[in-house]
Amino acid sequence: MIAAGEVVQRPASVVKELMENAVDAGATDVKVAVTDAGRTLIQVIDNGSGMTPDDALLCFERHATSKLQSAEDLHHILTFGFRGEALASIAAVADVTLRTRTPEEESGVEVQMSASENKGTKEVSCPVGTNIAVRNLFFNIPARRKFLKSDNVELRHIVEEFQRVALTRPDIGFTLTHNGKDIHVVKPAKSFKFRIQNLLGPAVVGDIVDIEADTTIASLRGYAGRPESAKKTLGNQFFFVNGRYFRSPYLHKAVMKAYENLIPEGTTPSYFLYLEVDPASIDVNIHPTKAEIKFEEDQLLFQTVFAAVKEAMGRSSIAGNIDFDNPEAREMPVIGTSFREYTPSSTPTVGVDPEYNPFENEIHSAFGLGMTEGGGQDGGPVIPSEARESHYSSHVDRSQNYGALFQDRTLPTQQILVVQGKYILLQSATGIMIVHVRRARERLLFDRFLRALTADAHVSQQALFPATVTVGVEGRLTIDAHGDLLRKLGFDIAPFGPDSVVVNGVPEGYSAEPGKAEEMVGNLLLILSDDSASLPGVMEQAMAGKFALLGASGGDKLTSPLEAQRLVDALLQSDNPEYTPSGKRIISIMGPEELDKKFQ
Repeated sequence: MIAAGEVVQRPASVVKELMENAVDAGATDVKVAVTDAGRTLIQVIDNGSGMTPDDALLCFERHATSKLQSAEDLHHILTFGFRGEALASIAAVADVTLRTRTPEEESGVEVQMSASENKGTKEVSCPVGTNIAVRNLFFNIPARRKFLKSDNVELRHIVEEFQRVALTRPDIGFTLTHNGKDIHVVKPAKSFKFRIQNLLGPAVVGDIVDIEADTTIASLRGYAGRPESAKKTLGNQFFFVNGRYFRSPYLHKAVMKAYENLIPEGTTPSYFLYLEVDPASIDVNIHPTKAEIKFEEDQLLFQTVFAAVKEAMGRSSIAGNIDFDNPEAREMPVIGTSFREYTPSSTPTVGVDPEYNPFENEIHSAFGLGMTEGGGQDGGPVIPSEARESHYSSHVDRSQNYGALFQDRTLPTQQILVVQGKYILLQSATGIMIVHVRRARERLLFDRFLRALTADAHVSQQALFPATVTVGVEGRLTIDAHGDLLRKLGFDIAPFGPDSVVVNGVPEGYSAEPGKAEEMVGNLLLILSDDSASLPGVMEQAMAGKFALLGASGGDKLTSPLEAQRLVDALLQSDNPEYTPSGKRIISIMGPEELDKKFQ
């Protein structure tokens, strides 16, 4: 009646199922330990109610569950598990050792399973609760084990599942360790906000506002991020219903609609929304891993979420309203007519001698030239130009060429015009050449990154003041997983604690300023989080194109004609200066015919 198919897809699936079983068992402390990102060992220890010897054997039978007493209970599900598939599916693809004891019994029981076969059952001494160890995951399915991602990628998925369960129950303590090192150690918290802070850091909590709404179909509690904290990365978006995490693109649209015209396009706010609804009004069995839920009143729920988030954004508006009717408001002081008595009658003038040159003063003083009476308006000496030239030419060695210091410095190349920092205009043999600045930078960065990825050559410009950026545990794992790639490209990013990194250097064209470093690292995470793989050669070009687009978009505004000349010179040395990696035009020539049409 309730079968849903395969539930074990990767090590994170095992972590999810075992943690949910521990919470359903009434545990107040749950410890998760993984080795080699779950390939070698996944162990979950809890202090819950435990199981009797009979239940310990029966729990590995498919569709055997202790969480339902009758078929009618399917309509009022309040526990994580209920289908009896988790332990049976895990035991079919791994070696499992289960130790468990109930408070009523003096000793516990140990059950060993391997590929769905019972390898032995014996009485053991163990504490109250359940200790289940899953070893050699997918040992009997080599094809599935072979196609697991790298340890960092699999560990990131484990962290995601751990956080989703930990966010549902702030009253329970959770611990996650990997290869003997603590990743998360969260103690029981007083509220959901404290649990969010312990898991994701104080920076996330500092940017969220409270949400609260009660309707006839649902009760909504939670938090949503301020508009200015919205990021391009798709992180920290959580929906929970009756204590269970779920995904809902439909309700996500409700949240995004509430932020309409408040956040830039392409960014997403953080939110943690906890729904309480009648269990009979939802169906939690429409997805193999119970990650999606069907609601009876989904349209009304959409309006509830939209209105609650919209109201919260209105209440938390940083720009305060002016209450003109407030009797306690201070009156604006009025300046009397006597104030004009203290204003000066005239504005002081400053005398300036446009002919004065301090360097000439030093030279002529050294050669004993005299001063004229009165001097200049600003007190400087006034020397006749004829005397200056004759005395200078007779006493100064022309080989030193001091006169070159005062010559007007102009570009030795053709004249260049920079239009609003976006375009470069210069004369060509057939008309006016127009260069798109951002696209030109994208082409140059693409060529440089492609050489770095294929030739292992990188150059990093060190930041004067290294910037510390909080990226969360998942972001830190993502950067660690791609450390070699980032170093090849010229990024010098070092780990700093479990959830932060320090930006020490960036490639030329990027900015490591504290304000821009956070945005740059967020964009890097967005690029690196793409797990899609492609053929060698194609992958390098795709990655170089993404990083080039990121660097060109975040570059400083072009203002100097000298910088423009350097950019054009470098662009013309490229193998393909006319088009970006995505095929967009960089250079355009406007001939006399087109110019004539502008004046017709």
